[in-house]
Amino acid sequence: MAVTDEAIEKIKGMIVSGALAPGDRLPKESELAAELGLSRNSLREAVRALSLIRILDVRQGDGTYVTSLDPQLLLEALSFVVDFHRDDTVLEFLAVRRILEPAATAMAASRIEEDQLDALDAQLDALGPDPSVEALVAGDLEFHRGIVQASGNSVLCSLLDGLSGPTTRARVWRGLTQEDAVSRTLHEHRAILSALRDRDAEAARSWATVHVASVEQWLRSSL
Repeated sequence: MAVTDEAIEKIKGMIVSGALAPGDRLPKESELAAELGLSRNSLREAVRALSLIRILDVRQGDGTYVTSLDPQLLLEALSFVVDFHRDDTVLEFLAVRRILEPAATAMAASRIEEDQLDALDAQLDALGPDPSVEALVAGDLEFHRGIVQASGNSVLCSLLDGLSGPTTRARVWRGLTQEDAVSRTLHEHRAILSALRDRDAEAARSWATVHVASVEQWLRSSL
C-alpha cells in the first residue's frame, strides 16, 4: 500500500471508530504524524486528498477539521466524477435513474406535504402547454428534485442530483427531435403529480418508471 493510501486509511479509521467526530479539529500535524506512525509529507498528502472529497476541511490559519460528513456534502464528489462521463455511458446513467427515481417517487407518496404538491402544481402551470425544450428540461430537473426531496432520504436525493447532469443533454436532444416529446413529458408529469396527490405509491412508481424509460428507449433507438 502506498504511504499516502496508508495515511488515508489511518485517518479514516479514526473517523469511523469515533476517535474523530464530525466537527472535530485534527491534532497538530507533527502530533498526528507521530501518533499514526506516518511521515508529515504522507499525512499532508492524505489530508489534501480527504479535503477534496469533503471528509476534511482545511481552514487556513485555523487548522484542519472533520466536516459534518453530511451525505449531500460527501456526494458532491460524485457530481465531479460524473462530469467526466462519455457519451456512450449516458444509457448507463439513465438505467440507474430508472432504478432509483421511481423508488424515491414511491417513497414521496406517503410523505409529501400538501404545500409541496401545490408548489409542484404551480411549477407545471408556469411552464404552460407549449414550453421551449430548454425550459421544459430545466423544469423537469426541478420537478423531480422536489419530489425526491420529499422522499425524506437525503442520500437518495444527493445521488439522483449527481446523476441528473449526464442525462440533461439527451433530454434536450430528445425534445428537439422527437415530435411528441414535450406534450408527452407534460402528460407524464401530471400523471406523477396526480398519483402523489392520491397517495398511490405504486401508481407514482409506475409513472416515474415510464417517464425515465421513455427517454432511455428513445436514446437506444437513436444510437
